[in-house]
Amino acid sequence: MKQKRFPYFSFGRAEDSCAKAVKRRRERTLWHFFLASIVGCCVVVSIASSATADGRRPERWVRLSPATSPPARSYLAMTYDPASGKIVMFGGYDGTGYLNDTWTFAGTTWSQVATPISPPRRAAAQIAYDASTQKVVLFGGYNGTRYLGDTWIWNGKTLRWNRAQPAHSPLPVTSPMVFADPNGSVDVLGGFDGRFYQYSMWQWTGSDWNQLSLVMLPYARSSAAVGVNAVTGEVVLFGGLADINPVNTWTYDGTAWTLQFPSTQPLWVYSASAAFDPNLDAVVLFGGGSGGVDQNTTWEWTGSDWQQLRTARRPPAREGAGMAYDPTLGHVIIFGGQNSEVPLGDTWELIP
Repeated sequence: MKQKRFPYFSFGRAEDSCAKAVKRRRERTLWHFFLASIVGCCVVVSIASSATADGRRPERWVRLSPATSPPARSYLAMTYDPASGKIVMFGGYDGTGYLNDTWTFAGTTWSQVATPISPPRRAAAQIAYDASTQKVVLFGGYNGTRYLGDTWIWNGKTLRWNRAQPAHSPLPVTSPMVFADPNGSVDVLGGFDGRFYQYSMWQWTGSDWNQLSLVMLPYARSSAAVGVNAVTGEVVLFGGLADINPVNTWTYDGTAWTLQFPSTQPLWVYSASAAFDPNLDAVVLFGGGSGGVDQNTTWEWTGSDWQQLRTARRPPAREGAGMAYDPTLGHVIIFGGQNSEVPLGDTWELIP
């Protein structure tokens, strides 16, 4: 999908007033970061040309052929749920409408879950597993007319959604960063409320949202890629959309955010996908949009630097895909997304 509207799903041929406003914001973002992207491109060329000399066996992406699969979609919400031992996926945009179906993946095939109630239709929401409550938390998104600020809880043991009723909550936003922090809680960072990129961070307590007061946060943004190192607990964030330069890498140790200064890093991307791969002992980043062009490169965060993986085969370029590590399969998988605004419904695994 072209980078011309912030909620990042097709509105068809006619754009509504919100989409037009977002388009203007995107154009300003592109202007701010054009030079930074050129610099990043030069870095990528340097990395690609030198990677073959490191003696490392190329990783490869392999397309899976599950017997059942969700319909094609982008800007879905997806994470691994240890309570059920399955990956759970919700919602998204299929090119014509917003979705609210729930699917699980257990290593071989996708299964749709018939839930008594579900969160309303939306795309660009995010979900993460809360180790403290052993449930998955969903927040935010966009339904074509409104930015959403409701909180939903997925119980992987009962396969049910329930709407939470917190006394406090982040502002309604699309494309927030939702992740499990090193303390075992789910956090919400940033997002876009239709006017501003948010500079705030909230933590789910199990029944309410508590706004955190940290010395520093990553510059206000949305649509950044976030992965959590399951061994060290370190959160890694890269890219996104913002009014202030998002072409940077941040890490979070559960207490403080730190701006990193890697010698190499990916191109500026928004709506890329990230997940921790224990086989590589690294957070892996794939795809994303960059200046309106969808990408299909694969990177890993080594803990101090970004390194591009020399994948022998790779999925088609995409943004807005779901990505998670599946312990049953033993690999990171990626599902869906969109390429030049065409929704995708393929499933791939990364084999080290």
